[in-house]
Amino acid sequence: MDIQKIKKYHEYFSIIGVNENKVPSHKWKSSQTKKMAWNKLEPILNRSYNFGIVTGFEDLECIDVDLKVLSTAKKQTAFWEEYLSLLRENIFDFDNKVVIYKTKNDGYHILYKCKKIEGNLKLASLKDSSEAIIETRGVGGYIFTYPNNKVSEKSYFDVDYISEDDRDTIIRYSKSYNYISEKPKPVKVKTKRNKNYGDLSPWDDFNQRNDIFNVINDEFEIVRQTNEKYFIKRNGAKSDHSGYVFKDTGFMYLFSTGTHYKIKTAYNAFGAYCRRYHNDDQKKAAWDLYDQGYGSRIVEQDFEFEETIELNKKDLVFPVDVFPKGISNYIMQCNKTLDSSIDFMGCAMLWVLSLSIGNAMQVEVKKGWREIATLWIAIVGKAGIGKTPAINNIIFPLEKINNKEIKNYIKKQEEFESYNNMTKTEQEQYPEVKKPKKNQFLANDITVEALVDLHQQNQNGVGVFKDELAGWFKDMNKYKQGSDLEFWLSTWSGKSVNLNRITRAGSFVSKPLMPVLGGIQPSIFNQFYTDENKDNGFLDRILLSYPDLEIEKYNLKEMSDTILNWYSDNIISFYEKIKLTITETDEEGNINPIIVRFSKEANKEWIRIFNNITDIQNSDTENEYMKSMLPKQKSYIPRFALLIHALDCVYNPENKLIEISKESILKAEKLSKYFIAMAKKVKIDSIEVREIKTAIKENSKLSNFEIFKKLYEANKNLNKKEVSEQLGVSLQMIYKYIKKL
Repeated sequence: MDIQKIKKYHEYFSIIGVNENKVPSHKWKSSQTKKMAWNKLEPILNRSYNFGIVTGFEDLECIDVDLKVLSTAKKQTAFWEEYLSLLRENIFDFDNKVVIYKTKNDGYHILYKCKKIEGNLKLASLKDSSEAIIETRGVGGYIFTYPNNKVSEKSYFDVDYISEDDRDTIIRYSKSYNYISEKPKPVKVKTKRNKNYGDLSPWDDFNQRNDIFNVINDEFEIVRQTNEKYFIKRNGAKSDHSGYVFKDTGFMYLFSTGTHYKIKTAYNAFGAYCRRYHNDDQKKAAWDLYDQGYGSRIVEQDFEFEETIELNKKDLVFPVDVFPKGISNYIMQCNKTLDSSIDFMGCAMLWVLSLSIGNAMQVEVKKGWREIATLWIAIVGKAGIGKTPAINNIIFPLEKINNKEIKNYIKKQEEFESYNNMTKTEQEQYPEVKKPKKNQFLANDITVEALVDLHQQNQNGVGVFKDELAGWFKDMNKYKQGSDLEFWLSTWSGKSVNLNRITRAGSFVSKPLMPVLGGIQPSIFNQFYTDENKDNGFLDRILLSYPDLEIEKYNLKEMSDTILNWYSDNIISFYEKIKLTITETDEEGNINPIIVRFSKEANKEWIRIFNNITDIQNSDTENEYMKSMLPKQKSYIPRFALLIHALDCVYNPENKLIEISKESILKAEKLSKYFIAMAKKVKIDSIEVREIKTAIKENSKLSNFEIFKKLYEANKNLNKKEVSEQLGVSLQMIYKYIKKL
């Protein structure tokens, strides 16, 4: 052994001497808690066959995958590849979090550190084998080293901490390979002919009365199960298993060939039946099932709209009275003199409050649940409707401060560079000039690298304002390579962000606060309200404003300079008061947020509001697609209350800064109802647009009138403007079609 090379391992781990049979060559119990001094360890290593690393010391744990229990190299390779793939699928950035080495007997060691580790555990044993195929080496254990068998990019010297959640995932999926002798019995459902299925299709009826095992139980057997799935094996297959049946969906997913089912394809009961007996001919399969007593005949329909969803029009009016009288008066004056949308300005005002408060304040809903001031707001409207001018009416005071900070930084940076270019002698005769800090807090560059760089210099927060948010939405596509989705979801929740893809130093923000505001056209926004984007939660975090607006003629009314100056002075004063008198910092300059809580009266109202939303979530009458934004409103309502409360405290200094009033939580409820109604409106519009486009595409050979006739007969309240745009005709022509019908 090269003692000098081993010495480096001693710097990182507690190590011991090991004999050829992998047994420690000396007493090593004390090495589990205290590293042996090198001058005592060196002579031991000189007479040892090799050296080992003590697990459990400084939170080190190892997953030991012992593949020698499998009879062939092919089975060993297949097991390892599947096991590794399972971990990669369920742990984000798995390969960059762990260290992997291959052992002498074609096994593997997966090393990491974690604040939560245990003693040595047997996690999985295969059928007819007493030896574990997967076990841990933790507290009280050790591992043999294989310096030349590195599999991962990282080496022994790169072992780092993983989260407890990631460690639990590794343990859970490792245990899924443990053989379970008692096989679960698939539920058998007897099918009877029923003539009263109404409009229920044969395939839906078949899926309701059968599970996948009713179709495949003579072809496959269950060989193992976890909490999430059954492992199934094709009869006569040589591999350990051929695929899975997922317990939550009931879908079968095969990765083994040799069956008439396609690999890497999800099958429900009807899909498997259709594939097995009718070679994927769904129409033949449906008629076959009808003859067996399932559902009703397939009926060709011209076109049918989805479930009608009613909107409360009262909630679609922005509640401008949530702001103090002076602010609401300014917004109304902008509406009268500049024709700016009250909705757009009200949303921009909330964003101004969010950015101004930043990390200075948080609201504690209850112990263990805090919310930050971050809001994401998208105002939806067609080009030329005045989205950007309306926003600018509100945010211009912050832009004044931001521009001043940028100019000040440029000036100080020039002074610093000039000083830095001096000789040492010249510098001694000149007052020291330190590198300036960039206090810019507004950005229109929404690349995560640029924002993190800016946020590191401005702890309170960085606001993003873009005239068009289409690019930002596009980057959130969860199926896009290198998606920014995870980064932005973390910032919305206020969780620390670390950009591993940035090669330069300093890519960490401990308390991200990045409120977002911008416009987007409805036709572009509708592209993002797709089925694949329903589940990632990103869209439901966005507060939407989509009022019905008309392009106005020129307005001769003028706003007075007094009102304009009053508003500008008050917003600047609010920002500066938060920054200079409310923001608290520690000795190192880090912001310690002031924690605000609900008063007793406010808390009663909050409980009522929370439970009302919960009732809607559990309701059978509410459309499921419309429910998705409701959980996020349970976070947004405390945030709204925080913003309103902070503004009220500036206007009324006698208010208690650390106690949110009943009035503020009731105003927050108004805002929530507005944004829920707007989200419904946008979703309804998105669904209707998609339906109209589909109908036009499917009937493209017909005349415009015939297409419109089908649409109108299906829904007489359809969006006539949207139809006129999609057909490429005037709205007047649409009314002629209606008159003709």
